[in-house]
Amino acid sequence: MALDMLREIQAFVSVAHKRSFVAAARALGRSPSAVTRAVQMLEDNTGGKLLNRNANAVTLTDAGERLLPHAERLLDVQRDATDELAALRGSAQGWIRFGVPQLLGEHVLPEVLAAFSQHHPQVTLDVHYGDEATDPLLNKLDFVVRGAFPQSSELIGYPLWRYQRHVYASPDYLARHGTPRQPEELANHSLILHTAPRILKAWHFCRDDRITSLRPHPRLRLSSGDAVYHSTLAGAGIARLADWVGEAQVTAGRLVRVCPDYRLTSSTGQDPQMHAVYPAGELPARVRELLLTLRQAGEAGLQRAR
Repeated sequence: MALDMLREIQAFVSVAHKRSFVAAARALGRSPSAVTRAVQMLEDNTGGKLLNRNANAVTLTDAGERLLPHAERLLDVQRDATDELAALRGSAQGWIRFGVPQLLGEHVLPEVLAAFSQHHPQVTLDVHYGDEATDPLLNKLDFVVRGAFPQSSELIGYPLWRYQRHVYASPDYLARHGTPRQPEELANHSLILHTAPRILKAWHFCRDDRITSLRPHPRLRLSSGDAVYHSTLAGAGIARLADWVGEAQVTAGRLVRVCPDYRLTSSTGQDPQMHAVYPAGELPARVRELLLTLRQAGEAGLQRAR
């Protein structure tokens, strides 16, 4: 099949899924006019109208409904063939663009990037660091790694590793201010709060399946998880951290777990998880392998920390 025909089919399938030429163009990394031309060419080649266009929505015609499952299978075959050819060459190739929280740049990810790059020298990795709730579709990323609790959305979730959250402080801070053992005692301490989206909420302390909720009044409000981590190490106060970050520093003597009989959960007592999200569709083999490598590294690091 000619490459132009594949691009036309890809444009048609994307518009059919998104119900929008603009959204399809954004997902494909093309201009809306290019996607429109591709669909028009496919309609000319098939001899029939595939999409109804109006000011409010794009819908499939009867011909479009009948063509869509066949078009999806063609794209699946093309994608599988590309992956198989890459495997025969002994290495994946291409770009992987993804976003991660800043703390992952200091923990877990550097080793993953080094190992993956060594094993797949023909893959270029483009990593975007930030604690904002980045949309992989809008930002043209293959996936985005997030922590805490998955949100319901049109994005597909890929679980990486489950973890627990605790509150930590440096030995120096605790020597100066005392060590709280109950959540209520935190009101008398300097708290450090991560102000990224969805994090400015009550802290829910869980012990023996019972929840004690506390709305923290921070001394420091920081928009970076990395800044929270380093401020805690420096003795600025008490902060909530993931155990895959904090426990290694407890072992090293640089942090102490505060209120040690408690862990911080959701309001219903659920522990958070690291997960990746990506737009609907099959991930390329190179992306699936990177996600699997990241999952294995995260789980191994958590086991060592604990």
